[in-house]
Amino acid sequence: MTGSIMLFMSSCDLFKMKNEQADTDDAIVATVGNANLYHSDIDHISREMSPDLDSAELVNRYIQSWVKKQLVIREASQNLTLNEAEINRKLLDYRYALIAYEFEKNYVEKTLDKDVTQKEIEEYYTNNNQNFALKEIIVRTNFVKLEKNIPQRRQLERLLNRNSESQKEELKEFAIRYANNYFMEDSTWINFDDIILNTPLTKNNNHVQLLRNEKLIHVDDETYAYYFKILEYRLQDQVPPLEFVKDEISKIIVNKRRAEIAEKLKRDIYNNALENNEFTIYE
Repeated sequence: MTGSIMLFMSSCDLFKMKNEQADTDDAIVATVGNANLYHSDIDHISREMSPDLDSAELVNRYIQSWVKKQLVIREASQNLTLNEAEINRKLLDYRYALIAYEFEKNYVEKTLDKDVTQKEIEEYYTNNNQNFALKEIIVRTNFVKLEKNIPQRRQLERLLNRNSESQKEELKEFAIRYANNYFMEDSTWINFDDIILNTPLTKNNNHVQLLRNEKLIHVDDETYAYYFKILEYRLQDQVPPLEFVKDEISKIIVNKRRAEIAEKLKRDIYNNALENNEFTIYE
């Protein structure tokens, strides 16, 4: 058990919240009844905000929000019979829940190992790949958009139908020189709906049949020609390749570690207190 955990398990009387002394020079910004909003309550806004944002606007919004809340509280206190004991109990519960949450969050983040190995990712994928069933069609593809009437279209078709390392370089050079738009990350899996956006293929309602029947898809509109060389695809409800879900799996593994550390922390605190007779449960 670490020293920080032992300190946390001490009597609640030893746990001191931050409490700044009242500053008589602290200007009042707004007042509602007996409640005051001080300049020190809002100066953090300017310190923490991005330089690109309007600090005056944010401060004004904060003040307006504070005033509205105070007015609702005042209205409620005048029209409701409040159970002070119940309110105080809820405030105390919230206070200690917040203390516990901040302690747990800080401890977990200091302890957490966020590095995930390729082996861990592959093992998780093997054991859980059915949980990643696709909700959309994904493809590996080369995509080129160019003006419909340029004579280099035949050259492009020949390049797209070849399959060699030299072809990849020639295709990229062609796209840089002639294309209005292109996508050459042929090792990257991408949502099919994303790659065909703003092309005539969006009007085709049978993408499954299209992908099964055509390796080189070519469509025209009034101005442009669109070419899609489909290298590989996965359909809805199929299991995606590891590369497509690698980042998601890494996040899942890290989050599992986070949850395990938090649970172990609670167990260790309880067992340490039990071992040292720091609490009593009466029959």
